[in-house]
Amino acid sequence: MIEFINVHKIYHQSEQKVVALDGVNLHVKAGEIFGVLGQSGAGKSTLIRCVNQLEKPTLGFVKVNGEEMTKLSGAALRQARQRIGMIFQHFNLLSSRTVAENIAFPLEVIGDSKLKRKAKVEELLALVGLEGKANAYPAQLSGGQKQRVGIARALAGEPKVLLSDEATSALDPQTTRSILELLRDLNQRMGLTILLITHEMGVVKQICDSVAILHAGKIVEQGRVSDLAAQPDSLLAQEFFPRCKGYAPRSGAVLATVAFAGDVARNPIFTTLARRFDVDVNILNGSVETVGDRRVGQFQVELAGTKVTQALEYLHKSEYAVEVH
Repeated sequence: MIEFINVHKIYHQSEQKVVALDGVNLHVKAGEIFGVLGQSGAGKSTLIRCVNQLEKPTLGFVKVNGEEMTKLSGAALRQARQRIGMIFQHFNLLSSRTVAENIAFPLEVIGDSKLKRKAKVEELLALVGLEGKANAYPAQLSGGQKQRVGIARALAGEPKVLLSDEATSALDPQTTRSILELLRDLNQRMGLTILLITHEMGVVKQICDSVAILHAGKIVEQGRVSDLAAQPDSLLAQEFFPRCKGYAPRSGAVLATVAFAGDVARNPIFTTLARRFDVDVNILNGSVETVGDRRVGQFQVELAGTKVTQALEYLHKSEYAVEVH
């Protein structure tokens, strides 16, 4: 649904060249929730604004649903943008308009009749859980309610793609969870493709199917969230499961990271190692998390005994990913 092909974006500021995107290749499948994770200055906002051409790439191509956005201009670009909704960190609502009028605004722009706008607004208010708020003004709403208005407005044009620009970072944790649940519900109910950018690992854990990690304008890792979380050496897994640093194993012991996903997460693997191979297992760190609909776990362990090598071979053969340090 969304494809970046060797996208570069360079800004020139006071005779300095700032590289915001440096050869980005990105592939977002139809119907998935795709997260772009990175710290401030990584280039996330520039990346998402290249999708609807609020930013024009210096080099490379961006396609949405097979259409090359970078070749469009004028009326063709405006028409293409109507199929792409966008929600923002600070809501961007019109303070002088009611909730209903904010949601109806894009429908006015495209020339829908008053009757059609009214029916669509009522439908969208119900969809985002804001029945009874049609005549309220933004100043009378909580942050979560404002973001629901923003989501309703973004859906007014019945887009195939929804862009989320740090849409939950200004909200408290409980409200963030409710907004993310709403986005997941819309994704499943409408088949909506959602591309969201965030610096919050919790957002990726809760709703993202796939993720790309952006650093200094480059994609340094990309894939299914549950697959990456189950790889001990992946950057995402190291964010999900922080490790003990500086630990020195006992003499003769082996320090290893054991990762797993899916059905094997139910197995009492460390008890099995202790019984079958007479191995002492010292769990230093780790946990089991639910990522999407899969259980994913990773543990940093110290293994000691005469059959540690056999125990590690058993893990490899039993669908566990093992990294020996």
